[in-house]
Amino acid sequence: MKDCNIAVVGATGAVGKEFLKVLEERRFPVNHVRLLASRRSAGTSLSFNGVDLEVEETKPESFRGMDFAFISVNTELSKEMAPIAVEQGALVIDDSSAFRMFPDVPLVVPEINGQDVEEHQGIISIPNCCVTPMVMALYPLHCVNPISRIIVDTYQSVSGAGGEAVRGLSEQTEGLLQGKPVNLEGSLQQIGFNLFPHIGDFLSNNYTDEEQKMRDETLKIMHAPNIGISATCVRVPVYVSHSEAIHVEFESHMSPEEARKLLAVAPGVQVLDDSEKPEYPMPWYVAGTDQVFVGRIRKDQSHPNGLAMWVVADNLRKGAALNSLQIAEEVLKRDCLQPKGQRITSSINP
Repeated sequence: MKDCNIAVVGATGAVGKEFLKVLEERRFPVNHVRLLASRRSAGTSLSFNGVDLEVEETKPESFRGMDFAFISVNTELSKEMAPIAVEQGALVIDDSSAFRMFPDVPLVVPEINGQDVEEHQGIISIPNCCVTPMVMALYPLHCVNPISRIIVDTYQSVSGAGGEAVRGLSEQTEGLLQGKPVNLEGSLQQIGFNLFPHIGDFLSNNYTDEEQKMRDETLKIMHAPNIGISATCVRVPVYVSHSEAIHVEFESHMSPEEARKLLAVAPGVQVLDDSEKPEYPMPWYVAGTDQVFVGRIRKDQSHPNGLAMWVVADNLRKGAALNSLQIAEEVLKRDCLQPKGQRITSSINP
């Protein structure tokens, strides 16, 4: 495994900082790390392996000599920067939704469809941070008993909306405890002591684009275009970790006991399911971990071939930073850093 030159775009954001932690912990073969961000953040420093590294402003020439460019910024900036990084010779692993549904861009959770990295043309996307834990929990079951339908309700932490949302939760909570009115400047809705079923923009079908991602991305990752999926995505007053209530229907009967056995040996999954204690995953305790935790596995009383379950994962780690690095590890393991065919260039249009 060669030592790699790595550019981290969005290094000062929540995911970027978490990525540097994961990069250290997993001892990824690193030769040089270049930290990139906006002009506003340039000149600050972040620690990596005990050394303070200066953050640079992201420019086209920033990607020269880089093997990987890990990009965790908004969709518009990804659309701008990713093709430039590819032109400079870097393999882009992108955290935004900019390229996920492009047919020639693999959308990868390594435990599920790691082989898809071999088909990249310069860009690999990571999924939405709620799609990843859901497919991690369901794919091992789907391989044994094909899934026909999924109903999922997500309970998503504010860190999924960025640092401003995290600060907003703290400020609103403190103010409400002091009896002060909530200042909604820059906020869609009150999140302190509240929740709202609105993440992303509403589409013509009255689902939000976040809910549509749950459907479209799951079908692409699992290579299962005929699964019916309906999602409701809810923002909740939790700092880190996304939770999901999942109702799944299979082609034939599957018992909760069989599901627990299959998930107990699934890579990256931890079963935490004991109703007598009671024991089940909760976001506060899952934060800072790498596994996808599954509990409350039970028969769905509304369908003979159905199961219900509760899934929780750290959205900053397995939902973003860790999955990105695992993709890079998969690329090196399969020796496919260079694309098989024509690279994607800045001629790409969304």
